[in-house]
Formats: sequence, structure tokens, C-alpha cells
Amino acid sequence: MTNSAIDYLTDADGNPKAVVIPIDLWRRLLPQGGDSMQELAENLEDYCLNKAMDDAQETPLLNREEALAFLEAEDVD
Repeated sequence: MTNSAIDYLTDADGNPKAVVIPIDLWRRLLPQGGDSMQELAENLEDYCLNKAMDDAQETPLLNREEALAFLEAEDVD
């Protein structure tokens, strides 16, 4: 998957008004001829899950002690 830049359009006060996504990402989410909201929802879910799995592969694994320390630190915050 390519690393697609998503842009946010804002009004003069900085409030978000729209999202602009690259056409290649749009075509993956809603292929040509596909116009159902169900298809869009399924493709968006697939894209997000695949992206999460790709990101997880780049994340180092923690050993047991590191994982417990991380969870304890999360409880404190």
C-alpha cells in the first residue's frame, strides 16, 4: 500500500470543513462502478484493518516485563 497523504480543508477560523484524499485511495475504497454505501463501508474497514496490520508489523514486540511496565504506566496516566 502506498503512503497516501490526506488533507483537511478548514475555514478562516481553522475549523475543519472537508477532507481531501488522493484519487488512488478513493479508487481502492470505492472501485469504478461501485456506488453503494455498504461497499464503501466494507472497503473502508478493509483499508483501515490492513493499515493497522501494516503499522503493527513495524512496531517492536515487547517482552513480558516491558509489556507489564507499559500497562502499569497506562494505568497511572
